[in-house]
Amino acid sequence: MTAVDQTPATHQVTAKIDKTYLEDKLLGRWKDLRLIARGFARDPRIIRDPSLGMDEHRERVLEQLKILVSEAQVLRAFPERLGGSDDSGGGIAGFEELLAADPSLQIKAGVQWGLFCAAIHHLSTPEQQDRLLGAAMRLEVPGAFAMTEIGHGSDVASIATTATFNEDSGDFTLHTPFRAAWKDYLGNAALHGQAAVVFAQLITKGVNHGVHAFYVPIREQNEDGSTGALLQGVSSEDDGLKGGLNGIDNGRLAFDNVRVPRENLLARYGEVSADGTYSSPIESPGRRFFTMLGSLVQGRVSLDGAAGVASKIALTTAITYGNQRRQFNGASDTEETVLMDYQTHQRRLLPLLAEVYAGHFAHDRLLDLFHAVFSEEGMDTPESREDLETLAATLKPVSTWRALHALQTAREACGGAGFMTENRLVQLRQDMDIYVTFEGDNTVLLQLVGKRLLTDYAKQFKGITGMNMARFVIDRAADTVLYRTPLNRAVQSIADTGRRARSANELRDEETQRELLTDRVETMVEKVAAALRPAAKMSQADGAALFNEHQSELIEAAKAHADLVQWEAFTKALRDIEDPGTHSVLVALRDLYALSRIEANLAWYLINGRLSTQRAETVTSYINRLLTRLRPHAQDLIEAFGLDDELVRATIATGVEQKRQDEAREYYRKQRASGDAPISEKTLAKAKRATKR
Repeated sequence: MTAVDQTPATHQVTAKIDKTYLEDKLLGRWKDLRLIARGFARDPRIIRDPSLGMDEHRERVLEQLKILVSEAQVLRAFPERLGGSDDSGGGIAGFEELLAADPSLQIKAGVQWGLFCAAIHHLSTPEQQDRLLGAAMRLEVPGAFAMTEIGHGSDVASIATTATFNEDSGDFTLHTPFRAAWKDYLGNAALHGQAAVVFAQLITKGVNHGVHAFYVPIREQNEDGSTGALLQGVSSEDDGLKGGLNGIDNGRLAFDNVRVPRENLLARYGEVSADGTYSSPIESPGRRFFTMLGSLVQGRVSLDGAAGVASKIALTTAITYGNQRRQFNGASDTEETVLMDYQTHQRRLLPLLAEVYAGHFAHDRLLDLFHAVFSEEGMDTPESREDLETLAATLKPVSTWRALHALQTAREACGGAGFMTENRLVQLRQDMDIYVTFEGDNTVLLQLVGKRLLTDYAKQFKGITGMNMARFVIDRAADTVLYRTPLNRAVQSIADTGRRARSANELRDEETQRELLTDRVETMVEKVAAALRPAAKMSQADGAALFNEHQSELIEAAKAHADLVQWEAFTKALRDIEDPGTHSVLVALRDLYALSRIEANLAWYLINGRLSTQRAETVTSYINRLLTRLRPHAQDLIEAFGLDDELVRATIATGVEQKRQDEAREYYRKQRASGDAPISEKTLAKAKRATKR
């Protein structure tokens, strides 16, 4: 599709996207694995059957996992000696694409291989891996990841389940002391799980050494390999019908003085000897705790990518439909207007499209960093783990919130058709809802990011774990070499000239956008840091109260940081786009992302004197110009996602609407040509008025 650049300029510039080229770029480093996964996501055995009830859906998803084990490359992230490929990034890249088949399948696969198996892989010793991991990888032992408790949710350090070492028998007693300590919302816990990795407070010789992980059998295995009865001391309840993801048997687990062999303490970061002596290679309890949890960051990485797939499906559906559906004929007496030609429709969908592209490129950087930490020699350092954990905590919230917004916006943009089950949007919205609170509640994750921004700014804030925040992306030219960009203060503000043309030119300047986005982060962090500085001399209670007063500001700073991270990732990705037409369109899309984020926060820029009222008006007017420029490329931009009809599976995105519209237009054309068309009352009235004059 070719379009004319409609921004005022001396020469008009024609740009054309090379869709094949752009699709290849978007598939990225693990292209082959993504294509394999997409092939499975088209398989009738794998895709969701919306007619199934909860019980049938659960059993179907379990059988689908067995198909993945035998036919797909789902074990790539695990050690070669056990049948894997030591390819951490490739493993996640494939799993993300399974969302197109069924989010329940993607999440249940994530429970088995991304949580249960990953916990064994990353928290155990090589001997324990050899003993426990192979059967879990092959799905011979379906497993649960038992961390979350009803009473503490995201506060993992405060979970109440205990594992007390018995010096006389040399084993642990695993116990749930009260109802609020039940493990809850666990995939595979209600029906299918035969074992669980259970997180509990490790107590030996009267000392609590904090949260550790234990491999615990929870059900018998029948002779045919199926799951049998609960083992003695283990209780389970079914969470039942949920708001979405009903192909997963989520449930609760509790333990009544269950004996666990000492050898089943996953001992990479902490072990107990036969006489009950505790030892760890990490001396600091706090550092040990965060290292263990950091080993399991891949859940957040995977959710970030899967949320991006859901957003792409939503926009592919809405924009395709918007390019075909016609409504109202204000611009013509005979032709109705295509929905995507209305500015309000463009305003709804094109800034979202820019966000999805920005999120895609940021996820690429996150996945590269994840792969470097867990699969590249010499990259697994405390510093790089902190970089990874914080980048995941930055991107997972914005991508999952974006997915919900994209699905709801797409649903509304498609009118009543968007509400039909056959077009998937409502069901995907239901399934994606939980993404914003599992693997870390989004608000809690952003608070973590905010604290680390503060620590980078002011080391004197004791008790706030942190990092040098802008160490966040991979230099693609060097594959796995960390690209580090200091989060420097923007020292130059935008000077008002009083000329709108000059203002527009400056707003589309890369350095201007960087300064505006960066300055917002820096200023917000400085403000919160100054407000919290007295906490260092306060009592614990007073310090906590002061922090609570500024919690919302801290989270807003983290959101501003997320905007900057995604803009930087988009900007760096542009350097790899060599096709001129594709590059030109993507630059405009990047500009739309930047200015949309600035427009969304115009109040801040005005209050803090970063933009004048006139310049603020220019932001909005230039966004409208970008919408006009990008509108002809909208279909090409979504088709470059590479999601065909079998992956999107929305009837209204298959061309049926175009056929309906063409049929209607042809009917009225023939009617007009025949002269048999009735004359409208409005036409007669107009003719009478003309006669009277």
